[in-house]
Amino acid sequence: MKFFRSLSVLLAIAASSSYAMAEGGGDRTFARMEQARQVAIANYQADQKDQAQEVASEAASAKHAHANC
Repeated sequence: MKFFRSLSVLLAIAASSSYAMAEGGGDRTFARMEQARQVAIANYQADQKDQAQEVASEAASAKHAHANC
């Protein structure tokens, strides 16, 4: 009986440590995903800012081209 009890305790410890490892892996994956999202948002915002400046500069140059008309 002691053997089965000690075996069940050993299995419970092994199972709980594998769950802890699984949580740590998920946390690392989530952190990498969050970091990639932050980089993507920063790149998107920089692209949008560049496009807005291009449109504004094109409108200003078109206005100056027709100033003498």
